[in-house]
Amino acid sequence: MVNEMSEKMISVEVVYALPKQQTVKQLKVAEGTTLIQAVEQSGILGQFPEIDPATTKMGIYGKAAKADAVLRDLDRVEIYRPLIANPKEVRKKNAAEKESAEA
Repeated sequence: MVNEMSEKMISVEVVYALPKQQTVKQLKVAEGTTLIQAVEQSGILGQFPEIDPATTKMGIYGKAAKADAVLRDLDRVEIYRPLIANPKEVRKKNAAEKESAEA
């Protein structure tokens, strides 16, 4: 007889990548778990104290998501690092340098 009180579990990944290191935590969480709950359960916050859940941007499969987003089975939660440089400005600078080198 199946226990009707048991929660359905889903599988999710929580990922945080540094320039030279990627951390992937695979978890089984209860159905209805939110993005922030999965991040907290993963242990990544203890491993990387620089992550501030209140201000750090996070997403699911490359799309920004709110902390209270409910996860689905096989979701990949991504914790984003702040950009060191604006990619648009870097492209402009590289183009200007290339142009001046060709002149």
